[in-house]
Amino acid sequence: MSPMDQSHKHELTVVATTSGMLRAEILKSKLENADIPVVLDYEAAGHVIGISAPGLSLSRVRILVADEDAADARRLLTTPPPAGWEEEAAESELDPEC
Repeated sequence: MSPMDQSHKHELTVVATTSGMLRAEILKSKLENADIPVVLDYEAAGHVIGISAPGLSLSRVRILVADEDAADARRLLTTPPPAGWEEEAAESELDPEC
């Protein structure tokens, strides 16, 4: 059970809205890695039948966090990655020959 499920005292705030579950899951992971619990709010029909077209309301996913985490979450989501991250990521890729 997530920390937000354990207590109903938390009011939730939307910190981002994205199109498509994949992008939402990436942002969720980024926040959870910073110990910020996340709730994804989306239209179930779009997720179940796989509809994901930009601008389509069925593919819109709202990313919510507890009010007290909202400022940190927004800051984390808007902070650009450090310089050189692309080179580091390329160097860490698995060897396709293995």
